[in-house]
Amino acid sequence: MNTIMRKSVLGIAGLAFAGGMFAGPATAHAAPSVQSTPVAVAVQADKPDTNKLIPHGVQGAQSRIDLSDEQTANVKAIIAATKKAGMDERAAVVSIATALQESKLENLGHLGDRNDHDSQGLFQQRPSSGWGTVEQITDPEYSTMAFLKGLKQVDGWQDMPLTEAAQTVQVSAYPDHYAQWEQQAADLVAQHWNN
Repeated sequence: MNTIMRKSVLGIAGLAFAGGMFAGPATAHAAPSVQSTPVAVAVQADKPDTNKLIPHGVQGAQSRIDLSDEQTANVKAIIAATKKAGMDERAAVVSIATALQESKLENLGHLGDRNDHDSQGLFQQRPSSGWGTVEQITDPEYSTMAFLKGLKQVDGWQDMPLTEAAQTVQVSAYPDHYAQWEQQAADLVAQHWNN
């Protein structure tokens, strides 16, 4: 729920409470009136708050792409692996933003001359760097778990800007590029975390 909507809901709830406080004692001895039905204010609690998923606010210009069914399935696989690893929504945001930068959430095999060394999969992990076999790093669950294992080893990753946490795991030649995907990653986690 965005901040403006939350403030509006809380403001209406506050007015309703204040109105009841002021009207209650003054009308306590008045003749009974027509019974009214209490009004309930619903707050959507089933989706993570994107403001909490981006604790430092987004850094720099943000990029966004439309996702295919395959890319959306990879988002869901990353979220499932994050839950399996016992990590929270913020870890999923860091993972998805990283995969958006590395592969646009496409599970890439060997790209021939366009390949960066032997990088493959969602996170462009390299068998020659110890990330696993080609079969393993092209498995979305395995590659996410491998990324999260690296993330867990970064002291204070929860308090770092996303791009710093991702870069510490990935050791990219372009360390600042992860930041541009933070908003879309947070939106995707908010949308799919409870599905």
